[in-house]
Amino acid sequence: MSQRDYYEVLGVSRDAGEDEIKKAYRKLAFQYHPDRNPDDAEAETKFKEAAEAYEVLKDADKRATYDRFGHAGMNGSGFGGGFSNSEDIFSSFSDIFGDLFGFGGGGGGRGPRPTAGADLRYNLTISFRQAAKGDEVTLTIPKQVHCPECDGTGAEPGTSPETCQQCGGSGQVVQSQGFFRVAVPCPVCHGRGQVIRSLCPRCKGDGTVPETRELSVRIPAGVDSGSRLRLRGEGEPGEYGGPHGDLYVVIYVEEDEVFERQGQNLIYRLEIDFTQAALGETVEVPTLDEPTTLHIPAGTQSGKVLRLRDLGLPHIGRQPQGDLLVEVNVKTPQDLTKEQEELLREFARLEEEKQGKPLNRAKQFFKKAVGKAMGE
Repeated sequence: MSQRDYYEVLGVSRDAGEDEIKKAYRKLAFQYHPDRNPDDAEAETKFKEAAEAYEVLKDADKRATYDRFGHAGMNGSGFGGGFSNSEDIFSSFSDIFGDLFGFGGGGGGRGPRPTAGADLRYNLTISFRQAAKGDEVTLTIPKQVHCPECDGTGAEPGTSPETCQQCGGSGQVVQSQGFFRVAVPCPVCHGRGQVIRSLCPRCKGDGTVPETRELSVRIPAGVDSGSRLRLRGEGEPGEYGGPHGDLYVVIYVEEDEVFERQGQNLIYRLEIDFTQAALGETVEVPTLDEPTTLHIPAGTQSGKVLRLRDLGLPHIGRQPQGDLLVEVNVKTPQDLTKEQEELLREFARLEEEKQGKPLNRAKQFFKKAVGKAMGE
């Protein structure tokens, strides 16, 4: 049976670059890998065919010979035009299968890779005023640190970990199961690539010990519940020279007795009596700093919202600030004296004459207020 053109097998043009060829092979290897196609003879054939094509085209010299002489030129080039078994495929393409399936082609290797340490989380509760104005707080953080006795090696001072003889320092051993080769953690060193003959008496071979640290953290003004602060390198230590993880401070803001928060705006609920609402008045309202004055326009209705600009919470890292929203609530008078009742009835009568219609809304309001006050 004649062999297919290697470029056709990989689905690339004859001027394809190295990266394009490798990418095409990776796609086919993943598609037709026997692990994804059990008991599929056709997939196994295509898998081997793609591997054979890649073995030639990835090598500049072999590719030049193939371009000139075709398959016939491969017989004398040190490439026999195929693989005798699946083991040859895995040993020739350890770089590809290391990327695809997470292991290399042999039992040796570079040893355990540096691993970043775990991130830590700290839940911090602050007051509303701390969130509004910003503050600097001190955190007490329990964490693991490199053992100072063994400098994180886990070995007794004066000794060092030894390379595991079982896996050659890779931390993995390859087990063959028919067509497949599977990398598993080394049973001797448990994937570390090293064995410790004499354990450090302080950390018992772990390489880390618990420690409590105090960290000063600046809380930016304007934070809200759920905001996160990231402190780089303040997490758990890494392994095999890897970097420390990070510390995430998650903020929870307590409610305030005076203000309600709405994004970066503040809401303050102000109660006034009906004479202030009807005639208008200048009153004093609280802010995050000193109290300020607010003019109540004549005829203000209950539920009216008056805005004081730039007296809310700051936006983190940008301007402007939020606003202070004053929601007005008009109180209905109670426990009226007889004189007050008479004055209100007279007011209602005058309002009726002014409007020229019976029992208008103003009279209804005052009649209701007087009735309520008199217990009717």
